[in-house]
Amino acid sequence: MKVLLAFSLFLTTASGICQTSLFNGKNLEGWKIHGTEKWYVEDGLLVSESGPDAEYGYLATDKNYQNFELELEFKQEADGNSGVFFRSDIEGTKISGWQVEVAPPDLHTGGIYESYGRGWLIKPDPKQEKVLKYGEWNTMKIRVKNNKVNMVKR
Repeated sequence: MKVLLAFSLFLTTASGICQTSLFNGKNLEGWKIHGTEKWYVEDGLLVSESGPDAEYGYLATDKNYQNFELELEFKQEADGNSGVFFRSDIEGTKISGWQVEVAPPDLHTGGIYESYGRGWLIKPDPKQEKVLKYGEWNTMKIRVKNNKVNMVKR
């Protein structure tokens, strides 16, 4: 599976909104790779590919973010499961917590899943399953404030 990503992060602070870029477009500075999945930068994009043993792999920021708005663009070019984890803990390649799903058509992209927990917290309405443009750029915005999550995919 190959997934391409481009994104920025908006942190809400007491004094207003502070915009922070998570990805510099050049290298993986500020990130840590977990597992054998391949993560690299190509033409200013963050790229993920299945690793040599087809096992799980994750890319995590060096910092944790409590309340935030994350806007990202992604292109899924092959079948496979991906997502954006938050409110999560990771040990090796076991990640437990919440995830906004990125998956092939009709497999709940945009839904919220709790790994090693309750399972699906929110599945998209069946009409929303067709919103994913497989092989094309998609935009997703995730807003997390305390225990509330809003997700918009375009």
